This record gives sequence, C-alpha cells and structure tokens, in this order.
Amino acid sequence: MSWRNMPSLISLRALDAFAVEGNVVKAGQVLNVSHAAISQHLKQLEEHLGVSLVDRSGRNLVLTEEGEQLARALRLGFGAITSAVEELMQIDAARPLHISCTSTFATVWLMPRLPDFRLKHPEIDLMLDPNPQIVTLRPGGVDLAIRHGDGNWPGLDVEMLVPSAISVVASPALLEGRQSVTPEELGELPWLEEIGANEANTWFESHGVELLSRGARIQLPGNLLIEGVRAGQGVAATVRKFVEDDLASGRLVELFCDEVARGYFIVTRPGVQRPPVKAFLQWLRRQKS
Repeated sequence: MSWRNMPSLISLRALDAFAVEGNVVKAGQVLNVSHAAISQHLKQLEEHLGVSLVDRSGRNLVLTEEGEQLARALRLGFGAITSAVEELMQIDAARPLHISCTSTFATVWLMPRLPDFRLKHPEIDLMLDPNPQIVTLRPGGVDLAIRHGDGNWPGLDVEMLVPSAISVVASPALLEGRQSVTPEELGELPWLEEIGANEANTWFESHGVELLSRGARIQLPGNLLIEGVRAGQGVAATVRKFVEDDLASGRLVELFCDEVARGYFIVTRPGVQRPPVKAFLQWLRRQKS
C-alpha cells in the first residue's frame, strides 16, 4: 500500500486510543473529541481497509483479531514517534542559545549587560558569534542575530533594539587641533574599520567622495576599534550610541553625524521560538534604551 492509499492519521489515532482506553468515551477524552467522533473514525477506518476492526455484537465494543493486529502495530509506530520527538526536544533544549552579532556590539553593548541575563537565567547556555557578516538563520544553527542597518531583511522577523545615528569620530590628538574637516580632507587621514565591514567606503560614497585612496586603512577586530580611535590611530564611522560618553568627555571629537533611520535590530526566523530564545528576547526588550 502506497502512502497515498494510507488511511487518515486521525482515524489511526482513534483506533490506537480506543485500544489503549478500552472504550470510545475515554478514547474521546484522550483525543479531546466526542465519543461519537471516535466511533465515526473507526467506521471510516474499517471502510478504508475493507476489514472489520471492531466487534459491535455485544454490549461493549471490542477489537476483532484484525483490530488487535493493527493496534499492536500502531502502538509500536506511535511509540517510536513519541520517543524520537521527546529525544529531539531534549537535544534542542540542551543546545546553547546561538547569537550572532558584531564584535563591536558584543563588546560595547551586550557584554556589560550579560551578567544580568546570567543572573536571571543561569540554566541557559550562550554561544556568542562575533561576526560582521550577515549569517543565515537556520533551524539548529544561529537562533538570533543582532544586525546593524535599516531593518530591511525580507522574510525575517525584525525589531529595533538600539536606534542610533552614525558618527565619524577621531581623537583630538589625531586632528592636531582641528575641530572640523571636509569629507575630502578626511580621505587623507588613516581610518579604522572592523574586519569584514565597509563603513569607510560606505560613508565616503554617501558624501560623494571617491573611495579612500591616500589615507591608510587599518582593519581590526571590532572590540579594538573604539580603543584604537581613542588612542589616535585613526578615524572611524561608528554608532553614535557607543561613543556618547567619549564625546561628552572630550576624548573624541565628532566630525560628522548622519541622522538616518538606522540602528541595531533583533532578527529572528518567523515561527515558534524555543524557550531559551523566548527568554533572551524578553530580556533584550527590557534593555531597550
């Protein structure tokens, strides 16, 4: 018999429940349907197979020999399915919560806040993947990404976490007393960029300046970017939220600020999320500022 000719799953479940419980009333309670629905499913199953599965000659319904045979097979089949599902759920529950974000975001925003999450959810293991590349969210892989941009990622659930403009900043020492420079003059200065990112070229293109040609460009891990700017090693285009304290204290000078609708977004796959992801999302939302 091919799968196309198989009886409906609900009718097979009805027979299995009847075989376990011994009557249609209890079987209906197990499947959350009426006893009349169980009786109807049993009749449909008999019609489909062309075999009598239930003996209705007495006061109580009992399985025929053929019904017992099918019920035993169903018990084995549904038992194997149940065991496999439970095993998969345990494996998934034990899998660490996999988060993708840039190393800059991890260092400046996420890591200082994580002790609070660990205090509230010590049972959840975390795996942070500091990567500037946009990763694909797949079942069994990355659970959640925190991406910087305009929020336009079709096919995914996107929620703003940290809205912020992009600032071009440098240390007073690098600027040698200058409080302002033109975009063209900025091209003559060294620039710092996170490895794998392209903020410098993107910023220059948006201001009508050809790609960097004269100034040196240093690519480094994102967790070192702001420290490098503070040390006067170069100019950087970064999220203003991350350097507000430096600007207020005078450690850095803001040369340009692009007030655009961008920021860091929470990105997840559509559909039901496993419990660790739900817990982390709830915690993230409470961190919004």
